[in-house]
Amino acid sequence: MSDIPTIVVIGGGPRGTGVIERLAANAAELYGDRPLDIHVVDPYPPGGGRIWRQDQSPLLRMNSMAEDVTMFTDDTVELDGPVRPGPALDTWAADVREGRTAVAAGPGVLEEIRGLDGRSFPSRRLQSVYLRWVYEEAVAALPPGTAVHEHTGHALRVSGPRDGRQRVRIEGRAEPLAADLVVLTMGHLDTEPDAEQRELAAFAARHGLVHLPPDFTADTDLSAVPAGEAVLVRGFGLAFIDLMVLLTEGRGGRYEDGAYIPSGEEPVLYVGSRRGVPYHSKPGYSWQGEQPLLPRHFGADQVAEILNGPRPVDYRRDLWPLISKELGHAHYHRLFTAHPERTAVAFGDFEEKYAVAEPGSPELAALVASAVPDLADRLDLDALDRPLDGVRHSSYASLQDGLRAYITADLERRHDPAHSPDLAVFLGLLSVYGQLAGAGDIGTRWHGFFSHLASGPPGPRLRQLLALSRAGVVRFLGAGMTVEADEERGVFRARSTTVPGAYTEARALVEARLPDPSLRRTRSPLLSALYEDGAAGTDTGLLSVDPADGRILDLDGSPHPRRFALGPCTTARSGGAFVRPRTGGPAFRQNDATARTALAFLRDLPCRDRVTA
Repeated sequence: MSDIPTIVVIGGGPRGTGVIERLAANAAELYGDRPLDIHVVDPYPPGGGRIWRQDQSPLLRMNSMAEDVTMFTDDTVELDGPVRPGPALDTWAADVREGRTAVAAGPGVLEEIRGLDGRSFPSRRLQSVYLRWVYEEAVAALPPGTAVHEHTGHALRVSGPRDGRQRVRIEGRAEPLAADLVVLTMGHLDTEPDAEQRELAAFAARHGLVHLPPDFTADTDLSAVPAGEAVLVRGFGLAFIDLMVLLTEGRGGRYEDGAYIPSGEEPVLYVGSRRGVPYHSKPGYSWQGEQPLLPRHFGADQVAEILNGPRPVDYRRDLWPLISKELGHAHYHRLFTAHPERTAVAFGDFEEKYAVAEPGSPELAALVASAVPDLADRLDLDALDRPLDGVRHSSYASLQDGLRAYITADLERRHDPAHSPDLAVFLGLLSVYGQLAGAGDIGTRWHGFFSHLASGPPGPRLRQLLALSRAGVVRFLGAGMTVEADEERGVFRARSTTVPGAYTEARALVEARLPDPSLRRTRSPLLSALYEDGAAGTDTGLLSVDPADGRILDLDGSPHPRRFALGPCTTARSGGAFVRPRTGGPAFRQNDATARTALAFLRDLPCRDRVTA
């Protein structure tokens, strides 16, 4: 067995790539030119991994503009290691166009690169090429004594003593890999259906219906979805947008002059959700001028005070008041500095009183009312989050008109720089997410709120949604959607609180959302084995990790010295493996901390420990 120190990175997508980039950046300071073996384990090619792989429909796009995507650190990232700048996606594409960077890509992607600018929404296949290039650059930046070995397959189990080498079993490989350290960077994972989904699947099987449970839309076999028939769709986020694209343009439909021309192969999608509306459109303009100072009211000190308090943390009671105040600070800073003609007092006076007002208090509401005359300029987070709360329609026909008007207004506002405080709130959301990365498992409410406001589809997708609605291919069901299984009639039945007493029946049901993370129901044998072997997990199904460096926690709360985990299956979820430039990049900070801990551990590892079987 080799005595070369060894790290196994399980997951070769953008998060694993980010860890390798940070190993390369920190090696000179912490490890020197000593020999090191890095093994990358993933069933998909490194760089893009599963979600961003090349082998997917060219119709599927990112929900970020090219200028808002980077895999490289800058001076806004709080890290102990060195900043290693690199190109954002749009700059990289320009380098490819002008011959400064060479990449291996198909003719379709190269054609897209030729027409890409900073405000384009790239295809996921193009992003895959960028991520592969970043991976290759990170590997090339490693010291000469470091070797990288790629293994195609799923990691099945990690075993080994806390004080000795770990063994990583990989499908298709007879002997396990020996590793001094293991880093899990696996991204979103499949889970077994929960009780409700099992009951719905059994009902569908009894009656010959179609039921598609929560899944990654790009991986779902949609051939069972019948053309021309009603299909209930539960979920109105990005998974629905992908579904909409694949069942319309993906089946031969097209758009002409803002109208949808059907192919005849489409189903009729009846869509609803808890909110009953799609995610807010991504802003269609770039930031100009002074940015708000963030964090201001929700920084590391405030979060630490809450976490170290005498009682368990409750998101709504303990975190939300300061989060709302932070987002209000971002909103009103932008309103006063960029649009002062729409305010009634001096910003200095407003800011001083805002800083001491209690979140959600009558005093704060009175301050805003006196300083901001127009209701449209005041920040109403509840209305943004749940726009159909209390809204009732007498018929589904009335709801279609109402929701088309809502989506149209959202599109117009999100593409009008006169409403640039909305973009400031977006920056505030990114800042809050970075602060919450160390708060552990805070439940799902924050992540749903963040996604609804900050992770919506590009404007062109919502324009397509409007065209599909006008063509009758998409029909809206409203908020508070529920699904019943009618044994007597053998159909699925959907209701909503928005149209009381009405319902829609169909012989097909699609759950348009990702599976919820679950250690108990995960289809990953690796995570299941970790859980069975004593790794700590939360009630909501996340793997518990040390927020300082990502080491996996045991049931007694002690961090495992040789096992790390980063990403959405952990309590240190950070919002994304790549980020908008100059927004702090919490994932980059986590990658850096993990890489530095790993390198220091390997540097100080006695030779006799390295050869222990």
